[in-house]
Amino acid sequence: MSTRAETKGVGAISSDGNLNMAHVQTSRKGFCSVQHGLALIVHLCNFSLNSQKMSLSIAMPAMVNSTAWPGPLNASTERPSANSQDGWNETLQQLKAVVMVLTSQYSIWVKWAPPLEKSQLINIASSGELMGAFITLLVGGFLCQTKGWPSIFYIFGGIGCACSFLWFPLAYDDPINHPFISTSEKEYIVCSLAQQDCSPGWSLPIKAMIKSLPLWGILVFYFTGFWTFNILMAYMPTYISSVLQANLRDSGILSALLLGVAFISTILSGLLADFLHSRNIFRLVTIRKLSTAIGVLVSSVVLVSLYWVRSSISTSMGLLALSSATTTFCQTGALINFLDIAPRYTSFLRGLSQVFGHLSGAISSTVAGFLISQDSEFGWRNVFLISVSINMSGLVFYLTFSQAKVQDWATEQTVTQL
Repeated sequence: MSTRAETKGVGAISSDGNLNMAHVQTSRKGFCSVQHGLALIVHLCNFSLNSQKMSLSIAMPAMVNSTAWPGPLNASTERPSANSQDGWNETLQQLKAVVMVLTSQYSIWVKWAPPLEKSQLINIASSGELMGAFITLLVGGFLCQTKGWPSIFYIFGGIGCACSFLWFPLAYDDPINHPFISTSEKEYIVCSLAQQDCSPGWSLPIKAMIKSLPLWGILVFYFTGFWTFNILMAYMPTYISSVLQANLRDSGILSALLLGVAFISTILSGLLADFLHSRNIFRLVTIRKLSTAIGVLVSSVVLVSLYWVRSSISTSMGLLALSSATTTFCQTGALINFLDIAPRYTSFLRGLSQVFGHLSGAISSTVAGFLISQDSEFGWRNVFLISVSINMSGLVFYLTFSQAKVQDWATEQTVTQL
């Protein structure tokens, strides 16, 4: 990591989302900074959360079918007892807690992410979800078969405990109160965000939100963008094994490798977005739109092409890898755009956007399952064509109405309420 100090001028954020350089001189220390350390900690937390979620889906068949491998880790190989419903209820409560965590973490970056480093910090943190899925797919099945299904919970649960030991002493709400941050880094962050209204809003301007087309552009894209994502997450191993004729073991490994490609691309896309913004090559709104367009257009071309190259597993996997890499560009586009238009309501808008994403997943998975079951030959083609149509409609809507400046209803002066 670079320890080179770079003198930069920081100041107010203009109405189009760019940073106007003022006379305040502060020091940036590249990746050797507390803010990047915090991003790494959040990355590990997201890794732990997603690995534990996926562990349940991997271990569930062994738990239900009583096929746990005999060994010291297994207390019993009998079927679940009558009180298994209590365990299921507890699992649901844990999943709800995971969704509070995934929503509230974005509020951290309102006070920790300078405008010129926002994309990379958020992408470093959020990429932990991809890494968690990648590692769990690679080793989860192996652990269940060789060590018994409880082992997967012990291992990834232990990682979660280790993350908590890092989180509690090192994570703070803002840089001002952090005990280990340098004065220069603190001044840089505070001065960068000085003109941004970061204070949380205790009352929601619901009427203004409903009328806000830039907000609707983000929410609609969450629905259309997660349509394909949820289908691929749910059915990718099935597609690789049934259409590409790979065995079950290889299909799991290949699915994991696609997530690995997406993980790397997520980090690089965040760095690229901040580079373009800091060098004033593009305006922030242009970066958001361009990133989103790349993510949707390339993946759409891939989805349309998959049906025609299904006879070649190498070509199909190459296209899927390209789609996985470019889809992550949406993370530096529409998927974090709510931080630009309403930083005061980050947690609420993140939760609201997740509602649209989960709703999309419920509908898309059901539609895909129905089409595939009705026609094994043309079902996947129809799934891909429908996905492309929905993705393109969401992209057009987002490009038409998206903005990257704080909206009037997201400022402290707003009094319009429901």
